[in-house]
Amino acid sequence: MNIELHEVLIRELIDQYTDNDESGVFGYCGKLNIRPPYQRNFIYSDEKQKAVINTIRKRFPINIMYWVKADDGHFELMDGQQRTISICKYYKNEFSVEINEKLQYFHNLTKEEKDEFLNYHLLVYWCEGTQAEVLDWFKTINIAGLELKEQEMLNATHTGPWLSHAKPIFSKSNCPAYLLSKDYVRTEVDRQRLLEIALKWISKNKVEDYMNIHQHDPNANEMWMYFQNVINWVSMTFISKYAEMKGVDWGALYDDYHDTMIDTTKLDIEINKLMEDDEITNTKGIFSYVLTRKEKFLNLREFTPVQKRVAYNKQNGICPHCKNEGRSRIKFSFVEMEADHINPWHLGGKTIPDNLQMLCLEHNRTKGGK
Repeated sequence: MNIELHEVLIRELIDQYTDNDESGVFGYCGKLNIRPPYQRNFIYSDEKQKAVINTIRKRFPINIMYWVKADDGHFELMDGQQRTISICKYYKNEFSVEINEKLQYFHNLTKEEKDEFLNYHLLVYWCEGTQAEVLDWFKTINIAGLELKEQEMLNATHTGPWLSHAKPIFSKSNCPAYLLSKDYVRTEVDRQRLLEIALKWISKNKVEDYMNIHQHDPNANEMWMYFQNVINWVSMTFISKYAEMKGVDWGALYDDYHDTMIDTTKLDIEINKLMEDDEITNTKGIFSYVLTRKEKFLNLREFTPVQKRVAYNKQNGICPHCKNEGRSRIKFSFVEMEADHINPWHLGGKTIPDNLQMLCLEHNRTKGGK
């Protein structure tokens, strides 16, 4: 890859700046594509945008940017999108910064202050190479700074019609997927998290394989339809909404149970009761438990080390099951025994000393009702 250092004035950068949302963001006389397919959406906070402008006003240097140069003289912005859009947004009077204890938009500046801003020199590397070289360099320069998420990296290496169709559905604020699933999915839309969740669900956690297969598909309708089916099934099956719903692996539950006849009213009553059970330390796991009946999702409260030691001493190291089998002479060390609920949780047993017994490893791991 050939890389050359150039200086670009801000007034050149903002010339013919346009932001047409998903249709594209352009500047530099319309020759710079500020948001090519492999780039993330704009994510800078107000504070970071203002920090960029204040750095320029103080004539301090900002980090070098990287543009990919094409044979026709046009460019794609490879690194520096957040800084570039911050500059352009300020020029377009979309936010203000504090100057001399007063908030000022660009149009509030004096002619001298405007010229000083517009004549600031940006350092830009112009890079020329194959697509593979460009994407490899893109990964390299994003190791530092505001680190790319894994899904953003995958987007960078899987550009094509499938991704172009998927991003407006899954990767924008108030996009269709977000509006549909906001009560059931915890996500950062602008950082591709919702797209990643949809991919994990439909691919059974083989995201990269799925993107490899579908990269050149004309659209992402298959995934969008599947995602809608999952969320619609959740909303019909779980008739009450809980904050704990966000973060559940709904895709896996849908795959296993969407064809199962479920009494949704009975299910809702059980969930409400379980939410009040102080033996459950992971209430998010309730939604998986009521379908799978696997207690591992609940993280049930455990006996404390002191409670276990007291019970061990009380039993003198004797396992009651071994005793019933006539092996009462066998005494175990503390580490050779485990705590067990005499009356199991699913039959109303509580994690209290009166419901604790110490069993040998063999009997505790073969005991029913676990």
